[in-house]
Amino acid sequence: MSHITQELNSQPDCWIRAAQEAHRHTEALPLPGERVAIVGCGTSYFMAQAAAVLREGAGHGETDAFAASEFPRTRSYDRVLALTRSGTTTEVIDLLGQLKGNVRTAAITADPGTPVMRAADDLVVLDFADERSVVQTRFATTALTLLRAHLGLHTDAVVADARTALSTPLPQGLVECTQFTFLGRGWTVGLAAEAALKMREASLSWTEAYPAMEYRHGPISITTRSTATWMFGPAPAGLAEQVSATGGLWVEGILDPLAELVRAQRLAVAVAAARDLDPDQPRHLTRSVILVPSGQE
Repeated sequence: MSHITQELNSQPDCWIRAAQEAHRHTEALPLPGERVAIVGCGTSYFMAQAAAVLREGAGHGETDAFAASEFPRTRSYDRVLALTRSGTTTEVIDLLGQLKGNVRTAAITADPGTPVMRAADDLVVLDFADERSVVQTRFATTALTLLRAHLGLHTDAVVADARTALSTPLPQGLVECTQFTFLGRGWTVGLAAEAALKMREASLSWTEAYPAMEYRHGPISITTRSTATWMFGPAPAGLAEQVSATGGLWVEGILDPLAELVRAQRLAVAVAAARDLDPDQPRHLTRSVILVPSGQE
């Protein structure tokens, strides 16, 4: 069994523990009323997008999400929260260093023996969700579960849905599709983007992701009988019928959206297997992106 398969199967247990951990880290995590930016790279950036929408929607305060490399230095925040599995990603460490002493910073990481432990003011270590795989699964969803629990938005039903996502077959014909589009609304836009990234990383698939209402504004034109369109959360009225009329496969998100992401992770592994690819060795990728300063190559 691949590392990624073992790790994605462990997510329900990781989520249970993360929900418990949330109550131990109330001071490290954003407080109600604070103006917050959440940053990350790759998968962590997409989790930041989801968390930002959830926090602001829950009435806890203005919340933005940025790729760490694109953080706007002219904006003022009460706290900047970084998501970094490895604790070594160059853009995140550099940003935290630049912010040191000017704004309170916090980091959620999986590895306590890395530079982020010195770079951030406050820390939450989810070492039980660390991964051997290059392709992130359980750390990302566990970090988001921690933040959902911190906001009072996590329930036992989410864990039950994750177990369902792991135990039930994928929709018939889905693995055979040659192109995949993931759609979201609100906080699930970030999840849709992450699902598309998982498919690219693990199975070299042609994938796209959009806010659901934007899909009608051009992207639907590429939908054919070999296309799957997967909705995270409730779909806009009439969209399922429009996709079905193209001949494409419509996949309705019937579980909690985070559990739907687990289903998409399973799809990425299944498509990789069908194409005789090793999802533990994705092309051109490493577990952490560490950049060498110019002139030091």
